Amino acid sequence: MKTTILGIFFILFINACQPPVDIAQVKKEILNTEKDFEKMTREKGIVEAFYYYAADSAVIKRGDDILIKGKDSIHHYYMEQGVEKAIVTWTPDFIDVSQDGSMAYTYGKYLWKIPDSDSTFVTYKGVFHTVWKKQTDGSWKYVWD
Repeated sequence: MKTTILGIFFILFINACQPPVDIAQVKKEILNTEKDFEKMTREKGIVEAFYYYAADSAVIKRGDDILIKGKDSIHHYYMEQGVEKAIVTWTPDFIDVSQDGSMAYTYGKYLWKIPDSDSTFVTYKGVFHTVWKKQTDGSWKYVWD
């Protein structure tokens, strides 16, 4: 009993010594991550950007409620979609962060422009929702998109 109580006090003491998380700063990190992600889609392509920003266990939901699970499966999915010339833009309208600063989510509007056979673009609009998880190296990767 004595060991258990001491253990609880130790955990409470360690947690009390942690500096508070600056939620506003973490929200800025997430916004910057979203904008860097979007920028990478233009500079290196959609396939590479969605692969780079995916956590190993990431899941994406796409047409007909299909779930693509895992970073490598996401990469394969986008390789098969023929999106090399597509343009995607988005902006978070809302960002929230967990109290410990380890998780966050965003949502907002997106716009996909995909060239068809005669070089005109077919446009798709919608709302995205992304869940972000802070990695051990301090970077942010999405776990749900």
